Amino acid sequence: MVAWLAEQGHPVIPPSPLVPREPVLRDGFSMTFWQFTEILEAVEPDYARNAGLVADMHRALRGYPGELPFLSAAEPQMITDSLEDLGGEVDPADLDRARREWAVLEPLVRSRSAFQAEFGVDLQPIHGDAPPFNIAPTPNGELYADFELVALGPPEWDLAAFGPECEASYDARARALGLRELDERVLRFVNAVGMLRSLSCLALVPQLPMLADALKPAIEQWREMPFAGGLTS
Repeated sequence: MVAWLAEQGHPVIPPSPLVPREPVLRDGFSMTFWQFTEILEAVEPDYARNAGLVADMHRALRGYPGELPFLSAAEPQMITDSLEDLGGEVDPADLDRARREWAVLEPLVRSRSAFQAEFGVDLQPIHGDAPPFNIAPTPNGELYADFELVALGPPEWDLAAFGPECEASYDARARALGLRELDERVLRFVNAVGMLRSLSCLALVPQLPMLADALKPAIEQWREMPFAGGLTS
């Protein structure tokens, strides 16, 4: 998809021309390679402003002609496997809640028809990986980056966990572009799934010990959230 965006003249960091356009496995981890681009490190990220730019990206992505899997960016099999394997890395009460939440959310992640029956919103190609965070300031302007998780899904997925200020910024720009605004129930759904993805990453702590501390704030926030995004009520 990103090569298609570049060919259409959209501001993206394209794949590297030096290697094949495919992931490379190294020590159990997957890497992708992109064209070297200078980043303006002194520029502070403005996520609220970037959220508005995501609406522009969504409008561009609507023209993508290729086939994409439904919500593959959620990595449902990873969540399932991790929740089965997690042991000492997570509090038993947290693990019990996570497994019960996933029983509610997984069918909506796995099935396009189940999702649309529940929410009734339109789907389109999405970035898949927190695009307000992945807009890079460069000497050639702001460029969209990190398209490894592109999928077919609701636009809300690309705003998961960014909060009300970013959501309002996206909605304002979406209205200006003639796109629909974010749906509150879908936002709660994607936020709930995103939190379970974070919890599932604790399964990688034996390989990446730094994740234990890095994920603590997200898990504490999850404990305060409604069960399964309130979808059972």
